[in-house]
Amino acid sequence: MRRLLWISLVVVAITGCSGTDSSPAPEGTPSQQAVATPDSFSADAAMAVLQEGGNAVDAAITTQFVLAVTLPEAGNIGGGGFMTLVYDDEADFLDFREMAPGAAHRDMYLDDNGEVKTMDSLFGVRASGVPGSVAGMWAAHKKYGSLPWRRLVQPAIDLAENGFVVPPKLGKAIEEYQQRVSEKGLTNNFADYFAQAKGNSLFRQPELARTLTRIRDEGRKGFYAGETARLITQYMQQNDGLITLEDLAKYQAIWRKPVTIAWQDYTLITAPPPSSGGVAVAQWLGMMQDVGESNAVPEHNSVAYIHQMSEVGKRVFADRAKYLGDPDFIDVPVAELIDDDYIASRADQVNIEAISDSDKIGPGLHESEQTTHFSIVDKWGNAVAITTTLNLSFGNGEVVKGAGFLLNDEMDDFSAKAGVPNFFGAVGGKANEIQPYKRMLSSMTPTVVLDNAGEVALVTGSPGGTTIISSVTQSVMNALLFDMSAEQAANAPRFHHQLWPKDTIRMAPGIAQSTQDSLKALGYTLQQRHFGDVQLIKQGKNGLEAASEHTGRGKSIVTPAVIPAAG
Repeated sequence: MRRLLWISLVVVAITGCSGTDSSPAPEGTPSQQAVATPDSFSADAAMAVLQEGGNAVDAAITTQFVLAVTLPEAGNIGGGGFMTLVYDDEADFLDFREMAPGAAHRDMYLDDNGEVKTMDSLFGVRASGVPGSVAGMWAAHKKYGSLPWRRLVQPAIDLAENGFVVPPKLGKAIEEYQQRVSEKGLTNNFADYFAQAKGNSLFRQPELARTLTRIRDEGRKGFYAGETARLITQYMQQNDGLITLEDLAKYQAIWRKPVTIAWQDYTLITAPPPSSGGVAVAQWLGMMQDVGESNAVPEHNSVAYIHQMSEVGKRVFADRAKYLGDPDFIDVPVAELIDDDYIASRADQVNIEAISDSDKIGPGLHESEQTTHFSIVDKWGNAVAITTTLNLSFGNGEVVKGAGFLLNDEMDDFSAKAGVPNFFGAVGGKANEIQPYKRMLSSMTPTVVLDNAGEVALVTGSPGGTTIISSVTQSVMNALLFDMSAEQAANAPRFHHQLWPKDTIRMAPGIAQSTQDSLKALGYTLQQRHFGDVQLIKQGKNGLEAASEHTGRGKSIVTPAVIPAAG
């Protein structure tokens, strides 16, 4: 019987609960370590840390800083994110999500008529929340790091200072972004910093290198105080922004209790509020399992499978809109939302034959897609999943002058007005309204899955705004329910339904045309568009497998490792 649990950081009931020997490999014996990251520079840097004896958290810190240099559309020090990890058999979760500045207020993106000014929360410095990434990496290192901080930040400095050869896909993304900005009649300083970043050319970022050097030498203070903080606030003042020195000084990364889900023979460790992802994945997996108890499990990506997943997705997103937000500001009913009986009652409403009326689906109780994700497993079996973001591609397009990094536009993830969808079509309400120092609701869902012996079975996550929830749910089901390899699980065509737009399924290329025709006959509108960039590590029958989705520019590596003998 499925059980959904909201528990403390320590994974208690999942270790040693089967006949399998789950003790770590004896010292001096070969092991494995794996990374799956969104580009080759970060993958190589992360693996070098692991080969040097660093742990999964060390490698994740290096990855985060390298991506701030080589994946500017989403990697960042000017944004934020979430980290889910299992370390020494204990589950933990780090929230380094951005927060609203102290001068932010509920109606800041409304005009005199009370209508939403949609561009204001997406472009320009007023769209930026207080960044959390540097504080997050510093907090992770203080609690779990083993190699020196300086060693972990240095690879990013080298890439910024000496330059890297721009991948053609990045060069094209930069060119297309500049074109979109021009077409919209917007102005920013993006081109001043990135116009020279052409495909296959060497690209240096000296201002960013100096900022990273301050972070290397001063730790957290190298970003939230001193010269970098002065440059941030000066740029804000010059451009009608809101972030102040006080806002920067107040920012804290927060250790929270992860959402823990018992599903099938596995335990998922995933993201709690202010992420909506963990609760949503719990509901999606739980409802699908309940529906499957009285109906045969449909064939993967069949008409019946996509329809059932879509029916469940409607109810997941109805609850998301009503109940989820920053738990430091509102009471989020997590336990109730993932309760077995509640999920069963929602599953009973699923119509497996026809489309439910979206207008009649409400809550049950009375993110651009240029986010990025990476997954890491070290030779001791520790696992880290990080999803990090600027929101839209290249954030708000503004580079802090003198500091060389892009700012986020995460303020769009708040509900600017109850009932009005944000950029991703997600509808929110009072629970996610703007308040000073509040963290905006997110869909980021970094997830670690353990088997019934407490060993890491899967590490997964994806970018994609609200589609992150679909990508993570389907990657878990692909890998563990349908027993796909890591490559298959990461690359199987995905689909997404989020209640609104009404009866609309976003569908990645690759699903059979006959299936699409049948879905249209049921009454669905299909939008053909790829989404997400899954980075996944799976414990396969013959050891670790890692995969980066083929459509991106990621790289996955699995290498043997030796746990040193004692003495």
